[in-house]
Amino acid sequence: MSYSIAIDGPAGAGKSTIAKMIARQLGCIYVDTGAMYRAMALLMLRKGVDARDSAAISEACREADISIRYENEEQVVLLNGENVNGLIRTESVGNMASSSSKNPDVRIKLVELQRKLAQSSDVIMDGRDIGTCVLPNATVKIYLTASVDVRAKRRFDELTAKGEPCSYEEIAADIEKRDHQDMTREISPLKQAEDALLVDTSDMTIDEVAAAIIDICRQRGC
Repeated sequence: MSYSIAIDGPAGAGKSTIAKMIARQLGCIYVDTGAMYRAMALLMLRKGVDARDSAAISEACREADISIRYENEEQVVLLNGENVNGLIRTESVGNMASSSSKNPDVRIKLVELQRKLAQSSDVIMDGRDIGTCVLPNATVKIYLTASVDVRAKRRFDELTAKGEPCSYEEIAADIEKRDHQDMTREISPLKQAEDALLVDTSDMTIDEVAAAIIDICRQRGC
């Protein structure tokens, strides 16, 4: 029987980094939900759908079959059976994804596909509403968080290391604004699921966080 791991939390908490580490160590599929939205956007572009035409987006998304699998330890995103890895990271796809992802029908379709994937494979997903909406019956639910100061410092250090000019104060303000938007949005707001375990990473290293969550997962039979 397959298992599923849901990791939710605010921006900058390290969800994707941790989820990928856990997937490698447990041998399960990391479901890159962002890549799935990009694959949907690619379908829209191929069909010539106008990003402003909500009805056309709703109609086109019904024809999408999007899945993820691993080949030679590489994530492969499939759009109607086609490997689209080399096609979904362009700026035009990103722009369409920003528009189409706001459409409720796109979200409904992708949640359906994500649940289908979880039923047939051992998966780990991260996001804002995985444990509360996408996988309400997940084997393990984690709410990963850290203080605004810690998340801002991590982002500041990351950008500084790349040589990009940035302001710690602006980053912290942006994170607080993003938290508020995510927690108060009308559709699937960010919140800790009642049965999710809270993991505060403020005083933990990445390796410590991964080890703690893997221990929890193994206790639950993953």
